[in-house]
Amino acid sequence: MSSTQSSQTEASRIREVYARRGYTVPKDRYSFFKDENLLVHVELLREILRLLRRSQHTDLERERVLDVGCGSGFWLRQFIQWGAKPKNLFGVDLLPERIQMGDELCPKGVTLRCRDASNLEFEDGSFDLILQFTVFTSILDSEMKRKVATEMSRVLKPGGAILWYDYFVSNPFNPDVLGVTRKEISQLFPGLSIFLRRITLAPPLARTLGPISPALYRAMSVFKPLCTHYLGFFEKS
Repeated sequence: MSSTQSSQTEASRIREVYARRGYTVPKDRYSFFKDENLLVHVELLREILRLLRRSQHTDLERERVLDVGCGSGFWLRQFIQWGAKPKNLFGVDLLPERIQMGDELCPKGVTLRCRDASNLEFEDGSFDLILQFTVFTSILDSEMKRKVATEMSRVLKPGGAILWYDYFVSNPFNPDVLGVTRKEISQLFPGLSIFLRRITLAPPLARTLGPISPALYRAMSVFKPLCTHYLGFFEKS
């Protein structure tokens, strides 16, 4: 099987997985009206803003941003709140229904495309920031994973960065996801300067502690061995 056929097969598998999730995962699983999800999100927002400030990516109105696996454009809309201009925001996603929803929710000027991120239709060095939030754990095929990472690096400007948020551990109860380790990240993005830190309390603990005590959740999330995600910043020289 060629690499192109491999990517197409994996893309089809991912679409089928998400179609199935539409029937098996409760609609409110990730709702911000649930304390545990709100606590996770607030922590993530705070740490992303700290990363952007530390790396001097605070003048967002001048920066072109691409969200790989953008869904309905949630993070692109968040960047608008932080000062980014809609005309500078782009997103790609495999699922047409999510792109359609994004077109309804995002302001005029934001560009969303339904396509496979292993073959991006952008010129080399097009973006100052590229976002990746829990996409790579959904890609089980190593060749497609490599191609997506290569495309992200290709369209990233020198001096730009990839903002990464994803699991580094696998879920033994979900065969459709696979954690991405520090070693694998380094292999996927050779030549980039990689910063990673652990974040986000393990979901079973978050679902238990969040509704009971936000203070206890915050205290436990500081203990990094209990965290399951990497928040990363990969800079291109």
